[in-house]
Amino acid sequence: MRLRIFLEPQQGATYEDQLAVARATEELGFDGLFRSDHYLHMGDHTDGLPGPTDAWITLAGLARETSRIRLGTLMTAATFRYPGPLAISVAQVDRMSGGRVEFGFGAGWYEEEHAAYGIPFPITGRERFDRYEEQLDIITGLWGTPVGESFRYEGKHYRLSEGPALPKPEQAPRPPVVIGGTGPKRTPRLAATFADEYNVPFCSLEETGAAFGRTRDAVARSGRTAPMVYSAAQVLCAGRDEAEIARRAERIGRAPEELRANGLAGTPAELVDKIGRFAETGAECLYLQVLDMSDLDHLALVAEQVAPQVG
Repeated sequence: MRLRIFLEPQQGATYEDQLAVARATEELGFDGLFRSDHYLHMGDHTDGLPGPTDAWITLAGLARETSRIRLGTLMTAATFRYPGPLAISVAQVDRMSGGRVEFGFGAGWYEEEHAAYGIPFPITGRERFDRYEEQLDIITGLWGTPVGESFRYEGKHYRLSEGPALPKPEQAPRPPVVIGGTGPKRTPRLAATFADEYNVPFCSLEETGAAFGRTRDAVARSGRTAPMVYSAAQVLCAGRDEAEIARRAERIGRAPEELRANGLAGTPAELVDKIGRFAETGAECLYLQVLDMSDLDHLALVAEQVAPQVG
C-alpha cells in the first residue's frame, strides 16, 4: 500500500506551512504530497487565516523544493480554469518537478467559494459535468497531440482553433489523471475513459468497495486494456495512546469515536488493521488527510510505526 499525505490548505496555511510538510513527507519516506484545490475554508473550527493559496502555484514551488515525492491535487476544480491554460500550467509544473505530477481533476462543487471570489458556477450538476467531460477531452487531447501537429476541438462549451498543443509534460504520454467521486453512472464512465487512477474520498469500507466495483464494471464495459489504480482518501488521526488520539482529534474539531468510524484513526495497530481492510477492497494507495499541518510528529508516527507494516 502506497501512503500519500493530503493537505487542505484552504483551512488556514501559508506556503511555508505546506513546504514544511512536503519536506517531512519526503524525508519520512511517504510516496507523495497532494493538496486540495479550494479558495474558501469549510466548517466552523477555523477562520481560514491567513487565507488560501493557489494549488498549482504552490505545487510549482514544491516541485523545485523536493526531489522524490509525487505531487498533485485532489481535486483541481474544472470550474476554476479554462482547459487550455490549465493544460499549460500542469505540463509546466510536471517539467519543473522532473515528471512527478499527478493530475487529480473534478467537476467542482463548492458553490460558496465561487460566489466569494467571483467565479461563475454552473447551476446544474449536468452542466458542470458536461463542461468537465469536455475539459478532460481537451486537456488529454492537448497533451497527446504529437509535437509539430495542431489540436482542434469543437464542443458545446469549449472551442479550440488550430493550436500548437504546447508545452508537453515531462511524463509521456501525460501525467497520470486521477478522477474521484461516488457517482453511480457518469463518474465510473469518465474514469474508465480518461483516468489512470480512480479515487473514493472519505467513505466507509463498504461504500469504497461498492464504488470500486462500479468503476471496475465500467472499465470492463469500455474494453480498455490499460490498468486502473484504485485509491481512497481518509482523514488521519493517529496516536500512541488514547490521550494522544484525543488531543489530535480535538485540534481538528472532531471526536475520536467519530473519527474511528469515519476515518483512519486510532493507535498504529488499529491503522494497520484498517489499511489492510482497504487493501482487501482493492485499494493500492491511501491519501492520508492531515488537517493539523503544524504537527509533524503525527507524520513521523505513521512513517515509523504504520508504513513499515503496510508497505
